[in-house]
Amino acid sequence: MRNVVFVAPFPLDTTMRFARAAAALGNVRFLGIMQETPRGDDASLFTDLVTVRDGLDTRQLIEAAQLLERRHGKLHRVLGILEALQVQLGEVRAALGVAGTDPQTAELFRDKAQMKDELRRQGLPCARHKLLRSWQDAEAFVNEVGLPIVLKPPAGMGCKATWRISTIDELRGALAAVRPSPQDPTLAEEFLRGAEFSYETITVGGKVRFTSLSRYYPTPLEVMETPWIQWVCVLPRDIDGPSWADAHELGNRAVSALGLSTGFTHMEWFRRQDGSLAIGEIAARPPGANIVRMTGIAHDTDMYRAWARAVVDDAFDGPYHRKYAVGCAFLRGAGRGRVLRVNHVDRAQELVGKYVVEARLPTPGAPKSDSYEGDGYVIVRHPDTEVVKAATKTIIETIQIQYA
Repeated sequence: MRNVVFVAPFPLDTTMRFARAAAALGNVRFLGIMQETPRGDDASLFTDLVTVRDGLDTRQLIEAAQLLERRHGKLHRVLGILEALQVQLGEVRAALGVAGTDPQTAELFRDKAQMKDELRRQGLPCARHKLLRSWQDAEAFVNEVGLPIVLKPPAGMGCKATWRISTIDELRGALAAVRPSPQDPTLAEEFLRGAEFSYETITVGGKVRFTSLSRYYPTPLEVMETPWIQWVCVLPRDIDGPSWADAHELGNRAVSALGLSTGFTHMEWFRRQDGSLAIGEIAARPPGANIVRMTGIAHDTDMYRAWARAVVDDAFDGPYHRKYAVGCAFLRGAGRGRVLRVNHVDRAQELVGKYVVEARLPTPGAPKSDSYEGDGYVIVRHPDTEVVKAATKTIIETIQIQYA
């Protein structure tokens, strides 16, 4: 019996989808480390679960894993899907001699400055960047790349805590807020212009076995800057033609350059107006924003199981045929406060309901989300990419959320 440990601070449903897939594999004793005990059916997934005060603290995670090892024997895998956990999981594996991504590789994916240094060293295009430790560093970087620039934490994820800086006054204000220092720098990046996409891979034994990509409408940063914009993510059906060949080459080279052996990756990249490509950043984890679910719908398969098979069994069951285009419209509206009502859902159902495969409508009374993923979503699919794009456009133009 293989002892597989799943680590997560909180048993959120999006996280537990991966836990359920790993627990369902054969010959697995499923163990857990969490801050909170799962409820309902998810609690029964675990043969044993250790709770910790801080689910992101390396020492506490190592001690919890050691306790599970004393109770059940040698650990086969230590898993987790959150980006903020990847380095700590590498440290746990190193401390207990468990196979999987080591802390050095995890840090290379997690620290965006190191990541871009390595990608550029290996000839891969990405945003120019600089760690800012002082105002002088900021001035020098702006003189090099011009404005606007982007400021973010070196180990940030997505576009959280990310600011677009368009003027010197904005730069002064942002640096006054984050207070960079030699001990705690902030990351400045060239602002990439163009269409933004993601690129996902499943890698087993250092070989990329599966690839997928999506298009963002508009960029997540633009959504965060404009509270009323509703974000859409589309997985086009045909991604094997010559127009995507450079994207596949870029994504696969990036995975190889950073040294991932086995796991999922999620890369955000841009196609500039002149057609050239540039990497925004890449993470050694499954994507968020429903992209795993959407990828499964596009290929009519269970991508959560595909993740589990890769990271637990070192196996890949594909190839998977991409049968559909899939789109997700994330729902939010103008204003602040709590969701008062959701209007015109019946009209949206009338117009595009035949394409809908999954939906979670905003919950009346819930506080407005501060995420670009908004307060709910609708996922649609169809063999024709243009039909999917039109359906998501109809959804965000029809459904309206009121706050109070």
